[in-house]
Amino acid sequence: MITAIREVRRAKGMTLDDVARACRPPTTAQTIGRLETGTRTVSVAWLNRIASALGVDAADLVTLPDRPDVAVAAILDAGGAAAPRRAQTVVAPRPDGAMIAVTVSGGIGDYRAGDEIWCERLAPADFARALNRDVLVPRPAGRFMFGRLIGREGDRLHLLPLGAGGRQQVVTDPAWIAAAATLVRKL
Repeated sequence: MITAIREVRRAKGMTLDDVARACRPPTTAQTIGRLETGTRTVSVAWLNRIASALGVDAADLVTLPDRPDVAVAAILDAGGAAAPRRAQTVVAPRPDGAMIAVTVSGGIGDYRAGDEIWCERLAPADFARALNRDVLVPRPAGRFMFGRLIGREGDRLHLLPLGAGGRQQVVTDPAWIAAAATLVRKL
């Protein structure tokens, strides 16, 4: 983990000894120095103690490599758009190795042409986690079904198609399913 302890400490005009004394319980300047240079591993507990001593959030002391942060310009709710009260960022979505994608070429249900649906692949033991979510289910001969998982009875999955007026479909014993996790929509 890459930390910004040194940068925040210097920006606050504090010495290693100042931070060490402000920690609860107090520690040594040498320990703070080792934590900020990475010669000692920073645990969550240490991160919280140092953040408290510096008067910042623990998240302000952590830098995630290779994940650009995007500044939050406004927060939208029923009352309209407003500037955030303090600086905020969001991390751009990044798939992991278990993710698969579905691209939408024509609007159906809640999805529009051009949407990307990022799905988390699940083994049969985890199918219950996908109840009431949209799922991709493999079928024989390289076909797939995409719909809302509304029930499971043994090895049978019950799905509702996305389009209006569709009839419930039953799929028996799929090797895996992929539950919709993130919708990427270009405007």
